[in-house]
Amino acid sequence: MANQSSDLLQTIRQTETTLRLGGGTKAIERQHAKNRLTARERISRLVDLDSQFFELGLWAAYGMYQEWGGAPAAGVVTGIGKVSGRLAMIIANDATVKAGAFFPMTCKKVLRAQRIALENRLPLLYLVDSAGVFLPLQDEVFPDEDDFGRIFRNNAVISAAGVPQFAAIMGNCVAGGGYLPVLCDQLLMTEGSGLYLAGPALVKAAIGQVVSHEELGGAQMHASISGTIDFREADDVDEKALKALIRAAVALNTSRARS
Repeated sequence: MANQSSDLLQTIRQTETTLRLGGGTKAIERQHAKNRLTARERISRLVDLDSQFFELGLWAAYGMYQEWGGAPAAGVVTGIGKVSGRLAMIIANDATVKAGAFFPMTCKKVLRAQRIALENRLPLLYLVDSAGVFLPLQDEVFPDEDDFGRIFRNNAVISAAGVPQFAAIMGNCVAGGGYLPVLCDQLLMTEGSGLYLAGPALVKAAIGQVVSHEELGGAQMHASISGTIDFREADDVDEKALKALIRAAVALNTSRARS
């Protein structure tokens, strides 16, 4: 019995190591080739050096979506970490898993993290790098009250409750992958990343076709003016965006201390 328990524990640990690789070593190499970090590497640089990141939902979507190649950890990393001395809920799209696309279980995992943050009044830090909805399964992503749309409803409810939400654009965020950050209290964006809500950039990112704003019916206003982007800096997306999030957390803690 002891040997069986030891073998089971070893199997669990090996599986967790595999899950933390996300889309696998080749996908990680592709991310590094773009001069970008993986979701867990970003988190490790975001949290305070003297603290540990407490991951939630590592086994989410385990064994699911095999016909599509699987979605380790549901393609998103969630958990609690200390940033600038304050505990925060961190939600980071894993771009090594289908370019950070949202599977049905991805939505539910993000919703759970938002609920935990709201109930415990933890600031939310989103590291956004997403291709939007995983289109082959879009009929399972949108329709219910605990699916994709509720994430954005929660953005509004959480902000109304006075729980801060910060987002950093860490890659190309397309359509639904771009809605979440623009609904946060503060959006940090750098040159070299892309936020494609609509317009020619979205069409090119999705199907590779080059069209004008006029051909799409005048989408320039929606595509280019959001009113929530606080700054844009030179490329080196990961380092600058992570440092900006830390600065935002410092400012938050300072203002709370004064009040």
